[in-house]
Amino acid sequence: MTVSGVLDTDALADCLVSIGLSDWPDALRPLLKQRLSSRSHGDFERWREIVAALPSTVNDTQKLRGLLLELAPWRKGPFKVADVEIDAEWRSDWKWARLRDANLSLEGRNVLDVGCGNGYYALQMRRAGASVVIGIDPTIIYVMQFLAINALERDPRTFVLPLRLDEMPHAGHAFDTTFSMGVLYHQRSPIDHLRQLRTTLRPGGQLVLETIYVPGEASYACTPRDRYARMRNVWLLPTIAELTTWMRRSGYSNIEIVDQSMTTTDEQRTTEWMPFESLREALDPDDSTRTVEGWPAPHRVIVTATSP
Repeated sequence: MTVSGVLDTDALADCLVSIGLSDWPDALRPLLKQRLSSRSHGDFERWREIVAALPSTVNDTQKLRGLLLELAPWRKGPFKVADVEIDAEWRSDWKWARLRDANLSLEGRNVLDVGCGNGYYALQMRRAGASVVIGIDPTIIYVMQFLAINALERDPRTFVLPLRLDEMPHAGHAFDTTFSMGVLYHQRSPIDHLRQLRTTLRPGGQLVLETIYVPGEASYACTPRDRYARMRNVWLLPTIAELTTWMRRSGYSNIEIVDQSMTTTDEQRTTEWMPFESLREALDPDDSTRTVEGWPAPHRVIVTATSP
């Protein structure tokens, strides 16, 4: 059975049952049916027709490329689909390389990817040996991009669902690893987010968190008055010391900083596949270490921690 002809709910149900979430399929079905429909977005039917047409175009590079371009903007990537290379806004492979360097073990693990976008990292997690990857993201075009990629890749145990974390049924501590990358600074209450993530993890499970931080040795957090790097929905930017305090107060242990980096305009930029303004336009043209609002330019940290 499929929802709107794009999501295989039987395969999804099999995966959920296999990780102990047997109550999820019935709980999710009405919400998925509503989200994957023209009621959720006026372009949904057009996107659905593109996804349905993709398998027949795999040997026609020009047509395949044209259809995939109709699903722009592609924020995360790159992807290679048959002979088509999708040069997304983000060089997400660079971030994934930083994660690999952290020596994460995903072999045989059940993984939840919160705020997963179009599933780029979710597919990498499967290639790294994860047994099941469930991604959630409320942005419908990202879900459709994943469905487009997976219409050709045919990974039967990776899913991207159009959900927010607080819309999920109770996870019952079912996941071995939970990722939250690029999500924390969009939360009005970051500690509530960290605690919600804990409810998804089995005892001894691992959280992998990536977020923007502000430089500084002291323990504090800043709230942009209006925008940060032209983004309206940025609420709290902690120092690393403050972030680790939040995590300890949320019950995590074995907190480890595994990577710190500064986002550059080589890593996040305008491309044919994402033709709108990008990081360059969010930085002070006279000082690339500052945003246009005067904040420190985006510094990102990857942290791992254990759930009790």
